[in-house]
Formats: sequence, structure tokens, C-alpha cells
Amino acid sequence: MENWLTDIISEFGYMGIMFLIACENIFPPVPSEVILTFGGFITTTSKLSIFGVIVSATAGSVIGAIVLYIIGLQLDVAKLEKIVDRWGHILRITKNDIYKADAWFDKYGPWTVFFCRFVPLIRSLISIPAGMSNMNVGLFLLFTTLGTLIWNVVLVYLGASVGGSWEVIVDYMEVYSRVIYAFLFLLVIIFVYLFIKRRR
Repeated sequence: MENWLTDIISEFGYMGIMFLIACENIFPPVPSEVILTFGGFITTTSKLSIFGVIVSATAGSVIGAIVLYIIGLQLDVAKLEKIVDRWGHILRITKNDIYKADAWFDKYGPWTVFFCRFVPLIRSLISIPAGMSNMNVGLFLLFTTLGTLIWNVVLVYLGASVGGSWEVIVDYMEVYSRVIYAFLFLLVIIFVYLFIKRRR
């Protein structure tokens, strides 16, 4: 996949970066680490600038996030209530659980969106619950853009600074991703355990 991604960036420049990052937001398995670090590296061997790569990558991220936000809007609380009415006894979820989750996101949603932009996989998917909770669009775009911008700046500059060794950064990011995934997996286990215990 890396060769395919780097070929697109080499061929289409800024538009290629924006397209790939938008896809990365909609289809999380596409690795933004490769796109951004190679994008940084290519600024040292082409007419592309670091500023241009960061802007195009950030624009792509926001476009992808908006798509998932709109999908989330289609899964609002009312529709979730219908799902709970039908499957709640199997999923062990009540309408009250939905209301609590929605209230929590209303209170902490903006900062959740911001900080989740630094978490692999979750950084893309967080746009869906933001839409589901009808989070203010302006706040969503603001915190999505800020979090994305920081992520992009760091990786693009790292790619540019190490030059031809940009793949080393990708390797380090894979380690970071594995650690985050392990931590999230542990949190899920703890959450499920506490949820079942509370139900009993």
C-alpha cells in the first residue's frame, strides 16, 4: 500500500495529498502516517512546500471528518431509541444509557473531538458520535481543524527533517499505534466488565 500512496503523492502533489487524507478519515485503515511523513519528505525533492502540504492535508482531514459527521447525523438519538426498543434486551442497553452518553458528549464533545485527533483509528471515527449528538457544527469544525493541524504539522515536519529516512518515522508511528490500540483494548475490557457488573 505504501508504494501506491507515495505514487499518488508524487504524481498529483497537493491534490493527491488532500484526496488521500480525506480517504484516510473515511477509511481509517489508510495510514495517514505514511501520507504525511512522505509528504514532508517530498518537499525536499520537489517544488512542494511544507506549508502547502500541511494546508492540503488539513483540508483533506476536514472534508473526511465532515462526511463522517453527516453520517452521524443520520444516526441521531431518536433512531438509536428505535434500535434499543428492538435490540436493547440483547445488547443490555437502555434508553437511559443513550441519554447519558448523549449528555456526556454534549458536555465534553469539543475537547473529545480535539484530543481524539491524536489517537489512531479513533481520530477518524470520533466524527460519527459528534454528528449523532448534533454537536454544534462550528465547534466541531474548529476543534477538528485544530487537532488535525497539530497532527499534520508534527508529521510533515518530521518527514521533511529526516529526508530520505522518512520511513523510520513511519516505523515509530506504528509502535505508537500498537501501544494506543493495546491501551484502548484494555479500556474496552474494563468498561465491559464494569458494565456487566453494574447490570447484575
